[in-house]
Amino acid sequence: MAIPRAAKTLRRTRIQEEKEELILEAALDVFSSRGFHGSTIDQIAEVAGMSKPNLLYYFRTKDAMHRALIDRVLENWLEPLRAFDAAGDPEDEIRSYIRRKLEMARDYPRESRLFANEILQGAPRIIDVLRGPLKELVDEKVEVIRSWARAGKVADRDPYHLIFSIWSTTQHYADFDVQVQAVLGAEAKQQSRFEDAARYLEELFVRGLLVQPQT
Repeated sequence: MAIPRAAKTLRRTRIQEEKEELILEAALDVFSSRGFHGSTIDQIAEVAGMSKPNLLYYFRTKDAMHRALIDRVLENWLEPLRAFDAAGDPEDEIRSYIRRKLEMARDYPRESRLFANEILQGAPRIIDVLRGPLKELVDEKVEVIRSWARAGKVADRDPYHLIFSIWSTTQHYADFDVQVQAVLGAEAKQQSRFEDAARYLEELFVRGLLVQPQT
């Protein structure tokens, strides 16, 4: 995990913590709108309302700011998947996972775009995480879904592609929300369109996992 330069001091002050958060908020604005390669330290310093030398005291490089944000996004983004409980009712677990993912798309659109931009560039800064901790977590939850299938609780579907499908459909409402709003029209308020999406996707995936009665 990327550690801010100031965080390595022996006595980190409240002001240092606040400055780091201010910088990361500014960096998130810039990176999510311009992408990594289109962003500069000068742009981030301007958004943060700081001088470039002052900003560089806390984060020496653009890469350090980007990695700190990506680490934070991954930690939060994967929490709903970690909460996927093998002991729970499959339908409840699937519905809850979809709803939590949509809530994150609604509440953290900048973080979603930041992550999407990194993936579209080939994930050069996080490929180690994707091949390591992310893959391990997904493999673990795939086994949960397979155990449900073996127990006859859900239909035998490919768990990996089920998870990929949930990721893509829920994140659409963050990365392409402008398109969603344009198509639905001005009368579609944020809360209602996300609630409608949640109900639709829950039914779509849950019905796809229901065990079909034998005829």
